[in-house]
Amino acid sequence: MTTVTLDQTRLPAHWRDFVALTKPRVMTLVVFTGLCGLLAAPGHLHPVLAFTAILCIALGAGAAASLNQWYEADIDAKMKRTASRPLPAGRMDRQSALHFGVGLSFFSVILMGVATNWLAAAVLAVSILFYVFIYTIWLKPRTAQNIVIGGAAGAFPPVIGWAAVTGDISALPVALFMLIFFWTPPHFWALALFVKTDYAAAGIPMLPVVSGEVATRRQIWFYTAIMAVAAMAPVLLRLTGPLYGTVALLATALFAAMAFQVLRRRETDPARMGPEKRLFKYSVLYLFLLFGAVVADRWLFA
Repeated sequence: MTTVTLDQTRLPAHWRDFVALTKPRVMTLVVFTGLCGLLAAPGHLHPVLAFTAILCIALGAGAAASLNQWYEADIDAKMKRTASRPLPAGRMDRQSALHFGVGLSFFSVILMGVATNWLAAAVLAVSILFYVFIYTIWLKPRTAQNIVIGGAAGAFPPVIGWAAVTGDISALPVALFMLIFFWTPPHFWALALFVKTDYAAAGIPMLPVVSGEVATRRQIWFYTAIMAVAAMAPVLLRLTGPLYGTVALLATALFAAMAFQVLRRRETDPARMGPEKRLFKYSVLYLFLLFGAVVADRWLFA
């Protein structure tokens, strides 16, 4: 039997492997929040330019994901959840992934600047650099608080979408940034609870590995409480209207109820972590609901 190694010479990668490098499932939420930032912004952007701005956000997110997989190829090979990705599976060489990620980064930023404005392009560039250098290279392998600080990388899209239309950054996109920032820890730590063995095998100091599951459950509850304040801030500051306020109140109450259930549990078997898996899945829907409500509120009551 032939052993596949990451450094082994391979045939040119299939186009589907390049698509897989961009993490298209994760990109869906990134693109949606960026689109909502764009649609909620005052002013008008030509549909072609608006499409281009969202395309640039998607390409920038894909570039960051590609560079993340290039850097973490050896780590991904140690985890069941990521072992089938193009690099650890041996379907692509690392140099191709690096060139693809760097090229996509430059292309997305330059296109954003030319199509909309250079503020939006600059924020897009910061988001890519933050994800690759601050989160992937610096924080993730060194501290259990990696996802707390690193969560900022995924919070930039609504700011970018807003800036693409207006050329500035005001209170609402900042509030949406903070919502995603505080949503990220309970979202990822819910996942980390039932894939703890993967992170341990790869030597990644995620919170359940370093501090244990009880501490992780408490931190999920703690950040859920902070997230609840961030979720209600737009309506309390009168940046949004009653529709968003109603959706945010109901959706956040359900989130808190699910997080409280996770807090009270002491289950250690990943196969029996139903509430933890439900919280993780709902957290994705939660962000879709709140950002959709921001846009609906803007278009119906503006």
